[in-house]
Amino acid sequence: MKIAKIRLLQESNKSFIVHNERSPFAPWHHHPEYELVLILRGKGRRMVGDHVDRFEENDLIFSGPFLPHQWICDNENSDNQGELPNEAVCIQFVHDFLGDKFFEAPENISLKKFLSESSRGYEFYGKSKSDIIAIVKGMITMNDVQRFYALFSIFEIFQGTNEYHILSSPASVESLLSKENEPMQKSLQFILQNFHKPIQINDLLEVTNMSYASFYSHFKHAYLLTFKDYLLNIRIGYACKLLMDEDHNIAQIAEDCGFENLSNFNRQFKRIKKMTPSDYQKQLFRKTKGKNH
Repeated sequence: MKIAKIRLLQESNKSFIVHNERSPFAPWHHHPEYELVLILRGKGRRMVGDHVDRFEENDLIFSGPFLPHQWICDNENSDNQGELPNEAVCIQFVHDFLGDKFFEAPENISLKKFLSESSRGYEFYGKSKSDIIAIVKGMITMNDVQRFYALFSIFEIFQGTNEYHILSSPASVESLLSKENEPMQKSLQFILQNFHKPIQINDLLEVTNMSYASFYSHFKHAYLLTFKDYLLNIRIGYACKLLMDEDHNIAQIAEDCGFENLSNFNRQFKRIKKMTPSDYQKQLFRKTKGKNH
């Protein structure tokens, strides 16, 4: 269960990659390139480092080198015949694709900072998001020269924007990037891919081939929480995303996030968020309605 290292093919006459990807998307993987991913069609669950969220059309994510990630489409396991309606555009480049000195230029100080801090992943919003999406969608039909200069337009937005959320936690990135911490990488991968199902400590002991005492101490050192608290935070975080949809049934959300019953979900949610799921959802939509008036 190692993190797969998957690299797109870069043609010899091109300095970076623009790839139109169709489902099924790549499994849990990483690569040495920076990557900008725009979802054109489809929806599902997205994992970047230890951050889990929903994605849909126009989801826009930028990730630094070797940050593990995966997009799982809702209909990947369906019995639909023919091509699944999931599609993305991926733009990848290595740090020195423009030479050793480009990002060291004084004019690129802000861009260099943006790239250096992308190891935890960014989710864009606002005008920056819409501007980048327009450029990326245009790149699909551009020739190579046009794409090259369009990338500079994206860089210009990168260097000046603060319209993004940082995704993964610092502790998880440090653990994921550590070559000496493979058992903890395996445990995080297992949690992220199975948090919506019942998970027992014995599952993690089997995955990591560790004793209980060794696993407990190593996990807490790597992620600053016990396994149970970490799993709970992943589940509650994902539940908060689902609660943003007013049509979602709270009992179904509890099941989708791996809780064995609604009462336990309500109890644990209140412990973490200091309010019930229904109160959390009401508060979200009071704020939304207030902004629309």
